[in-house]
Amino acid sequence: MSLAIQLPAREDQMEFNLRIWEQMLADPELAKVEGRIETDRHGRIIMTPPPGPAHGGRQADIAFLLRTMLGGRIITECPISTSDGVKAADVGWFSDARYAQAFDRRFFLEAPEICVEVISPGNTRREMEETMELYFDAGAVEVWFCDEDGTMRFLEPEGLLEKSLLCPDFPPTIEA
Repeated sequence: MSLAIQLPAREDQMEFNLRIWEQMLADPELAKVEGRIETDRHGRIIMTPPPGPAHGGRQADIAFLLRTMLGGRIITECPISTSDGVKAADVGWFSDARYAQAFDRRFFLEAPEICVEVISPGNTRREMEETMELYFDAGAVEVWFCDEDGTMRFLEPEGLLEKSLLCPDFPPTIEA
């Protein structure tokens, strides 16, 4: 006899993510924890320590540049419901229209148009590729990576871009 285990459909995963995230938000002990908290598709908590100064500085610079160049809504540590739980993009850029439809008081039901990850020393290539796929699956139009040396990489679902299509004047490098 064979036992087939089916993963929940995206809608079911979204409801599951909502339920787990609400429980986490209501937990006073978790509210005291510093660092990033995410979940996996099973509702398990994934915690990472707070980033270093260079990481936070690049995150702030990217957020400022996006706000200045595109307007819209900028969210740092942007919680997004994905097929693998709730993930937090370092920076998310939403058009006003998408923000209005994706916003939920707990997390975003759809990814921002631009999801940015600032690479940390502990990140692996495979981890970042998986994260990128989750963001695209959740509706991101572009995913950007800021490498440890500040070099920006811009991607769409079809692959690497020479520059962002949504923000073509964004600089190719972010200083530390």
